[in-house]
Amino acid sequence: MKVARRNLLLIACLVWSAAGFNILRIGILSYSMYLTPLNILLSVLVFTVFQYLVFGKLVRKHTARIQSYKEERQFFLKFFDVKSFLIMAIMMSGGIGLRASGIAPLRFIAVFYSGLGASLLIAGVLFGKNYVTAVKSSSALVDKL
Repeated sequence: MKVARRNLLLIACLVWSAAGFNILRIGILSYSMYLTPLNILLSVLVFTVFQYLVFGKLVRKHTARIQSYKEERQFFLKFFDVKSFLIMAIMMSGGIGLRASGIAPLRFIAVFYSGLGASLLIAGVLFGKNYVTAVKSSSALVDKL
C-alpha cells in the first residue's frame, strides 16, 4: 500500500481532477436555462475566489508537505493530511445535501458548481504539473549519476 513519494502527487492529481470534473459537469448541465453574462461573471468570480484563496494554496501546501517526506515510500492516502480529508468530507456532504434537499435553487447550482468545479479541476491539473516536475527532477538526478 506504499507508493513512491512523488506518486502521491499523481494520486492527488487524479482525485482532484475527478472531483472537479464531476462538479463542473453538474454545474454545466444545470446552466442551460441560466446562461447570462451576469451568471457567467459570477461563476468566474467563484472560480477566482476558490482558486486564489483555497485550492491554489492547498496545492502548494500539500506539494511541499509531500516533497518534505524523508522516506521515499509513503502510504498512498498520505496525499492528504487528516484536516484535508475532513474538509473534503464536509464539502461533499454539504454539496450532496444541498442538491438532494432542494434548498439551493438550480441557478445557484449552475453558477456555484461551475466555478467551484473549474477551480477543483485546475487544482488537479496543478498537482499533475507538480508530479511531472518531480518525475523530470528525479530523471535529471539519475542522468547525473
